[in-house]
Amino acid sequence: MTLKERAAKLKTDVPAVFLALRRTETPWTAKLVAAVTVAYALSPIDLIPDFIPVLGYLDDLILLPALVALTVRLVPGDVMEQCREEAEGMWREGRPVRWYYAVPVVLFWLAIAYWIVRAVANRG
Repeated sequence: MTLKERAAKLKTDVPAVFLALRRTETPWTAKLVAAVTVAYALSPIDLIPDFIPVLGYLDDLILLPALVALTVRLVPGDVMEQCREEAEGMWREGRPVRWYYAVPVVLFWLAIAYWIVRAVANRG
């Protein structure tokens, strides 16, 4: 498989991993890894900031595909295949079909920001 084909597969697998979170057939360990994978994929914060030359993009090139691959291995094959088929219908011309798919991610980061502000305010 070429690098271009892997990148295209990754673009489909990240939404499929998100969909696997909602499935009752998905084991809890796979759901935990899937939650971390989706949060990291959609997070504006990287493990290594992108402004650091070369190293900044290594986490995007290595860590995210590794997390996706681990999640795909943990989710049962038939469930993952169904999620991939469903994920293909979520995108049109590189954009999500429905805007509200971003709501859980936005709520997650608002909660993190709230806890940080609250912790800083309580210290002072």
